[in-house]
Amino acid sequence: MLVECKAPDVRISQKVFDQIALYNLQFSVSYLVVTNGMNHFCCLMEPDKGTYTFLKDIPAYDQISG
Repeated sequence: MLVECKAPDVRISQKVFDQIALYNLQFSVSYLVVTNGMNHFCCLMEPDKGTYTFLKDIPAYDQISG
């Protein structure tokens, strides 16, 4: 899981998601989380399918470790 934390006054925008996606080119993790402490977004990356899915909740550690 890769987490991008922004200040509370930073709006979560496409630019923020582009930034974490760029970082993920190096790490290739399955879960990306973006938060400004007020709003949180998590998506499951599936590069083999060329897709990503936004999740309702951030998964618990035992759900993503294996």
